[in-house]
Amino acid sequence: MSEIEPVKNMISITIDGKEYKAKEGEYILNAARANDIFIPAICYLTRCSPTLACRICLVEADGKQVYSCNAKVKEGMEIVTTTPNILEERRAIMEVYDVNHPLQCGVCDQSGECELQNYTLELAVDSQSYSIPDTKRETKNWSSVLHYDAGLCIVCERCTTVCKDMIGDSAIKTTKRGGSPLDKSLKGSMPKDAYAMWNKLQKSIIAPSNGTEYTNCSDCGECVAVCPVGALVSRDFQYTTNAWDLKRIPATCAHCSSGCQIYYETKPTSISDRREKIYRVTNEWNYVSLCGAGRFGYDFENRDAKKDKEAFRKAIEAFKKAEVINFTSVITNEEALMLQSLKEKFGVKLINREARAFQIFLDFYREYSGKSLYSLDFKEVMASDFVISLGTSLRNDNPNARYAFNNVQKMNKGAGLYFHPVGDNLVPTFGRNILTFTHKVGHEEAVLLLLIELFSNKDDLPKEVKEQLDREKLIELLGGDSKFEASFAKMMKKKEKFSLIVGEDLYFHPKAKNIVKLIAILEKTSSVKVAMIPPKTNSLGVALICDLDDEAKGYTIGYNALGDFRLSALGDGDLDAPAMNQQEGTLTNMHKRVTPTNVALEYNGYTLHDIVKELLGSSTTYTIDWTPKLPVDKGFKSIDFDSLPNGYSNDGTENRGYLLNNITSEAKEIEVDKFDETIALDGDIAYRCNPQRQFSDFTNKAHQIFEEFALYASPKRAESLPKRVVVEFDNGNLELDVKVDERIEGDIVAIPDFKSSKNIYELFGASRYQKVIIREV
Repeated sequence: MSEIEPVKNMISITIDGKEYKAKEGEYILNAARANDIFIPAICYLTRCSPTLACRICLVEADGKQVYSCNAKVKEGMEIVTTTPNILEERRAIMEVYDVNHPLQCGVCDQSGECELQNYTLELAVDSQSYSIPDTKRETKNWSSVLHYDAGLCIVCERCTTVCKDMIGDSAIKTTKRGGSPLDKSLKGSMPKDAYAMWNKLQKSIIAPSNGTEYTNCSDCGECVAVCPVGALVSRDFQYTTNAWDLKRIPATCAHCSSGCQIYYETKPTSISDRREKIYRVTNEWNYVSLCGAGRFGYDFENRDAKKDKEAFRKAIEAFKKAEVINFTSVITNEEALMLQSLKEKFGVKLINREARAFQIFLDFYREYSGKSLYSLDFKEVMASDFVISLGTSLRNDNPNARYAFNNVQKMNKGAGLYFHPVGDNLVPTFGRNILTFTHKVGHEEAVLLLLIELFSNKDDLPKEVKEQLDREKLIELLGGDSKFEASFAKMMKKKEKFSLIVGEDLYFHPKAKNIVKLIAILEKTSSVKVAMIPPKTNSLGVALICDLDDEAKGYTIGYNALGDFRLSALGDGDLDAPAMNQQEGTLTNMHKRVTPTNVALEYNGYTLHDIVKELLGSSTTYTIDWTPKLPVDKGFKSIDFDSLPNGYSNDGTENRGYLLNNITSEAKEIEVDKFDETIALDGDIAYRCNPQRQFSDFTNKAHQIFEEFALYASPKRAESLPKRVVVEFDNGNLELDVKVDERIEGDIVAIPDFKSSKNIYELFGASRYQKVIIREV
């Protein structure tokens, strides 16, 4: 059972004369879908607010005609999905949709999966009752990756709704476009909903929310995913292939720890080159939303790899003399277990900077909470009505955590607190009940003390914590003002489900242990439950499987990382390795779920499994033969790869892989350190943080991901900097171009870590923040 969302009461309803069970308060449309009953709907998105834009979801409920996307079920409700009047209304609406829609299905990118085509056939629209003057509608490129054809747009508002309610950009809106005057004589001859639809189509268009520039867009492409027609399409995909020619490969996104469900859609590259090519990535958009990296960062394969026997021989020799294996978290659980097996056999040290910091943090959490894993997954966060974020730049670190924070505000009438040293002007736009605190670097403990003061039962607190709870002082220290108390009281009204998102800043914090103690106390003494963002793709899996080391010296193997001998899926190492879109195996995502991923593109070189088989004499044939061997004592299950499910039910239940077991133990007694506010950093500060859509060497390789490796600064800070700078750290320098990030506020600059060759973790050491000197080249 969820730790934050109680099981909703199940009620009985009747649909078309048959009794079904439904969740109390659920929309009729969702209740019908959960019971495999079809009701047509073009505008509705499951996890977003209903817009009533299409109006074809008409049903009869207890004798009254209602829109099923906006009417909620009640005990004993009798629902009829089709009556002669409803069918007449639906058909008339579809005729209006069709009357001026361009007849270019043969070349339209949506042809073969077009909902307008499907519903036209479903509702038997085989003739046209109306003749309506059309209006000129121009095509536009919305961004470097998005194309909008207004002539194909049916103004269903899915794109604007998902952009607002899920993504949080609110980059586009429905706006007036002029058009032919309405023929009011048709009003009496048309069903009312069809007339209203005609009125809307004639007068409306989708446009940027801030006027003429699409500056608020984060290029996630979710608008393309939800578009039911061919109005929105990726510029790269446009006119390249027909949908029915593509093969869909179910997989898990390889770029961040969200581990989103995706399909790689492939077909042969050309008539002469029969190797498969990925043409696009799609998703089950009713249940999961992608970021721009997941949707557009797909062509990172090691395409030309071959089996070089001499290079393989050298690899075996290198592994035999290796003292260290340095690797990243862009790795499957099975490969992580192979590396752990090499450590156990040969005593080699395993180095993974981001996963090690997270591993230590999780170990502290297990000690002081008595649980091997954090309390909530991010679907449970989305079910909360008060969400707090600490220690993560939501916009950059993990898009799905950001989507959850935003969705709580939009869908649950929620409230939020956002604490971070780097100001972000996007977060306050998510809702009216959000307070942001731009506190000093090093004051994260003070944030947790304030949260304990605000949410905990004081009678349950240790004495050393109570002594540090000076509410007024903490609010002032963290940058709050005199209006906080009134605002907070308003935010707390009717709130019942509280969640805390924590991220990588805390894992690399010098007081990480004390921070964990405070989190454990907050959870124990309040209704607030915690969700953690693992730093990189499979950091959670690596942290659970591998016995990682803090430091190591000697001859080093680098697996997609620096080393004396390098295995590289980028094709630039001593021995080629497969990229994640060329592998099958499992990943462990931030939802604490082990998910399968499959081979989309062929790979003809050697794999880590080939090396381990040679070194250990393993009898396994494939990498996935290691799947049932994943450590049960760490929460994994002994299940064969081919037995793992990979999909969703109609009611939204996720059936991908399995959930980790959260293993409980006796918690340690907690003694909290006294917070020292003097540890705050001052002066020029650099923050290790990637720009949106960049996560690793593999996103950087993808041709539609163009965010540069540069120093990112707020507009004001950038004015004081030259175009190119040297950033001086205690243990090295970095030369970078300066780029403006319009969303950043304040003087802290961001430096990416997505290029492994730059050795950024060595420069930043055990923290995401460092004092630096910035000077002109």
